[in-house]
Amino acid sequence: MVWLSVLLAVSLPSQPLDPIHWSLTLEPAGAPPGARVLGKLVARMDPGWHLYSMTTPRPPIATTVEIEPNPAIAAVRIYQPEPERKPDPNFGTETETFAGEVTLLIELELARDAAAGTVALTARPRYQACDDRQCLPPRRAAVTARLSVDPSAPAPTVSIPPGYRLVVGVPREAAAAEALPAGEPSASRQGIPLFLLVAFGFGLAAVLTPCVFPMVPITVSFFLNKPAATRARAVFEAAVFSVGIIALFTTLGLAVTAMLGPFGMVQLGSNPWVNAFVAAVFIVFALSLLGAFEIRVPSSVLTRLDQASRGGGMAGTLLMGLTFSLTAFACVGPFVGTLLAASLAEGGWKPALGMLGFAAGLALPFFLLALFPSYLARMPRAGGWMERVKVVLGFLILAAAFKYLSAVDKVLGWDLLTRERFLAVWIVLFGLAGLYLLGLLRLPGIGTEEPLGLIRLLAGAAFLVFAVSLIPGMFGARLGELDAYVPPPSEHAVAGSSASRGVRWMKNQYQEALELARREGKPLLVSFTGYACTNCQWMKANMFTRPEVAAELERFVLLELYTDGRDAASEENQRMQETRFRTVAIPYYAILSPQEEVVATFAGLTRDPDEFLRFLRAGGS
Repeated sequence: MVWLSVLLAVSLPSQPLDPIHWSLTLEPAGAPPGARVLGKLVARMDPGWHLYSMTTPRPPIATTVEIEPNPAIAAVRIYQPEPERKPDPNFGTETETFAGEVTLLIELELARDAAAGTVALTARPRYQACDDRQCLPPRRAAVTARLSVDPSAPAPTVSIPPGYRLVVGVPREAAAAEALPAGEPSASRQGIPLFLLVAFGFGLAAVLTPCVFPMVPITVSFFLNKPAATRARAVFEAAVFSVGIIALFTTLGLAVTAMLGPFGMVQLGSNPWVNAFVAAVFIVFALSLLGAFEIRVPSSVLTRLDQASRGGGMAGTLLMGLTFSLTAFACVGPFVGTLLAASLAEGGWKPALGMLGFAAGLALPFFLLALFPSYLARMPRAGGWMERVKVVLGFLILAAAFKYLSAVDKVLGWDLLTRERFLAVWIVLFGLAGLYLLGLLRLPGIGTEEPLGLIRLLAGAAFLVFAVSLIPGMFGARLGELDAYVPPPSEHAVAGSSASRGVRWMKNQYQEALELARREGKPLLVSFTGYACTNCQWMKANMFTRPEVAAELERFVLLELYTDGRDAASEENQRMQETRFRTVAIPYYAILSPQEEVVATFAGLTRDPDEFLRFLRAGGS
């Protein structure tokens, strides 16, 4: 076992204290404010020992470098030479290593307002040293070099030798605020409390995803059908339901990650079988809410659940929690995959703690919702309006089911549920909900002589207004936030649109796009995206079509690399993103020079055009 050898290595008295020796020099030793200085971080290894590159896949522990915060530094870029790839007997897998001596290059850009004088610059590498028989535990070192900030000094020219590639580039705005560790996920720079807070926030945000939010009526319906109970019993069952979500979701997430790796989580969210299953579940629930049939549990199961309920009702409640976890998992896969990818870089208990925090944030709103029906069921006059809510929720859940059917259609490339057909379905379903509330569509819950109240009138009108507002989208018009959830317009629908501004993207053609960038002398903008990625779709529909952003995009060769498909291209794109950029987040944007050097990166969705423009201008200059 590798980890047993690590423990034994610690206890062996003959082991060297540290077989890796670090040093740092700066060239030149003096420079004016705003200039660029090249730091050489050299690791000399004792004979027989090696360390791992900054891009080696885990395990083992990849080398990382942290530059201590310093107001004189505006930006940091770190380059590494090409490592040696070979099978590693300690880990039983292929790794990237350096042996003998390696020099990492650190390009430091001085702040324009850097004060004159001597500045101490400290680099803190974190690394793991191994020989052919054993590995030492990860270690940290600290090396310092001094730089003279002299306004009268000539501005030096920094040149990166051939064979080096950029592995970490920190935008100027971020570097001015704080120094970022190189090659290390953000979660590894956070303390446990902050990491748990971020994970908890991810869980709360995931509630608003399109396959979690529709679970609200299903949860309410489940608890409404529970027998009348005391307040203490209601609180207990709500707690069991939430604990079941946390336990089952955490176990499921860790199991899938162990089997598939972090990208497997993202793949699960776009897996056509998973999306088809979720769509089928939603359709069954929707038809039941609309009165087509009543979902009944077999009598034998009811007998067992009745026996379990006498002892606390945990079986049925936990079963509901399991159903929720499986149904919600398809939408929160990107959240979970990114969270686990960051926490796995630290190892230990951090992946489990991260999943625990995420699941707790996901379960908290449902704990509160689980309490509400117990009071709602005991309220007087809780009759007719509840039936109306159930019917309307049936229409909403049926509309949500088509979101998953759309994901199946896009991933498999059938092109059956086009934007026009999808929106036609939504227009009809939301229109039917409005007509039902206005009493023009006869379904259970509204009597023929029941007066039309103000709340029902306004709600029905809102549904009809929403349905009508979708009509322009069938002809290629943008729908704002909804563009993240509906299929994109076809090429012919947007060809004449002023929003398109001639911007065209290549798809899964990395080498061809790189050659085009070299011929035209343009930088390459790579968008790691997904067929079923709602945030990716939102960025393309609402950010890239903004006139100022579209104008900047014309200066790039544009390439989309899909990572969630079932083809060989998606698998290759996954490997590239995970090994080169050490992330599974989509959307993820990287600007490469024609020489294939990483100039800048941008992760996730942003609604701030100025923020995205700063990224484009920094990488395209």
